[in-house]
Amino acid sequence: MRSNGPSELRLRPLAGGEGWNVCDVICNAGPHVRPSEEQHQVVSIAIVRSGTFQYRSGAGRELMTPGSLLLGNPGQYFECSHEHGVGDRCLSFSYQPWLLEELVSEAGLRVPRTPFSVLRVPVVRELSSVVARACARSAKSLLPLDGEGTRSWEEIALELPVRALELANGTPNRGTSPSAEARVTRVIRMIDDRPAEKHSLGDLATAAKLSRFHFLRVFQQFTSLTPHQYLRRIRLRRAATRLLLEPTAILDIALDSGFGDVSNFNHAFISEFAVSPRLFRRRSRPRPIGDIVSRARRTAGVR
Repeated sequence: MRSNGPSELRLRPLAGGEGWNVCDVICNAGPHVRPSEEQHQVVSIAIVRSGTFQYRSGAGRELMTPGSLLLGNPGQYFECSHEHGVGDRCLSFSYQPWLLEELVSEAGLRVPRTPFSVLRVPVVRELSSVVARACARSAKSLLPLDGEGTRSWEEIALELPVRALELANGTPNRGTSPSAEARVTRVIRMIDDRPAEKHSLGDLATAAKLSRFHFLRVFQQFTSLTPHQYLRRIRLRRAATRLLLEPTAILDIALDSGFGDVSNFNHAFISEFAVSPRLFRRRSRPRPIGDIVSRARRTAGVR
């Protein structure tokens, strides 16, 4: 974890689970701040959101830029400095060694005793999806962290280290199999039948008889969505249908759809449909036939 000094660094915890946590780290240091030597206590992966800085260790020196990943091994000493500008912002993920070992085993990777042989993964297309999802989830961090938010962070936290290890160590992705397709299909049908249930990543993986990481990977390969994204879209589509068909209060529809509160429901609905639930319902409400005839007559110039 970086610590250029109490006046230059602000750290805000965002989420955490078994063996992992993520923090929003804002650094205001500049060329005038002398860097101090620090040490990674656990496996560390930081997504650079904005700004630039120099990252040094015994393995060399790298320029960190937005979209790149800072990589840190347990026990590794390092320094961060801002030689050519002021400040940066990162999403810093920390992992206990046992969780990384579990993810590596599930992914079928061969990783050396020291996980990362390089200091950085540059901005590459293979990271675009997970980086964008992490930044979007961070932008929503002022909202209450309900079950949906926790599931979203968990998916990102489990996917990020494996992608980083593959890119840092040159390990190719694994393919899928007909068996995996059948397992994913079974889970999709289960979600469709009961979309309002919690459906944690662990529960879905258990239903598929796959490890959490392997289930997350094959689900994305077959659907182009994470389980959380798929579940949210199912819930929102069904909520939108109810808005059109029923006079039920929006709050009740939000709660029935599995959202913890109406604020999170409104935010997710606007992201999906580009309008609020209230406006969606109002725009789609059929107008009385008399109004339609009157408007047509006015348009035609008939009095």
